[in-house]
Amino acid sequence: MHLLSILVLHGPNLNLLGQREPGIYGSLTLDEINRLLQAEAKKLQAKLTILQSNHEGILVDAIHGCLEQHQGILINAGAYTHTSVALRDAIAAVNLPTVEVHLSNIYRREDFRHHSYIAPVVIGQISGFGVQSYLLGLQALTHHLSLS
Repeated sequence: MHLLSILVLHGPNLNLLGQREPGIYGSLTLDEINRLLQAEAKKLQAKLTILQSNHEGILVDAIHGCLEQHQGILINAGAYTHTSVALRDAIAAVNLPTVEVHLSNIYRREDFRHHSYIAPVVIGQISGFGVQSYLLGLQALTHHLSLS
């Protein structure tokens, strides 16, 4: 049986989950979210490589490194969603199926959060469901990849 390989990227400040604005982002820590993702990946017969970074270039390098290693990307780019042409261009350059996820509903928040540079180059976006956004995103990505 061939396992799908998926890169999971967490952007800036997500290392502070559980203590950072729990009313917006929930009380789960990033480690807890990663454990839930790993458990879901096992059910979906996928293998995850998970990386969190507060540094845009590290995230760009990880996306570049996907070629020949992974079949898809699950990304919560955090604030870089709204600012990073570099992440957008990296995702477009590797041309791997990518799903964008957000814990909060970015369209119910400040106006500057309503625009995603990443959205036009991903296969889909899920936001507003807390940790379920990640799990739904992983399910959607593995389903998409199984059809390819």
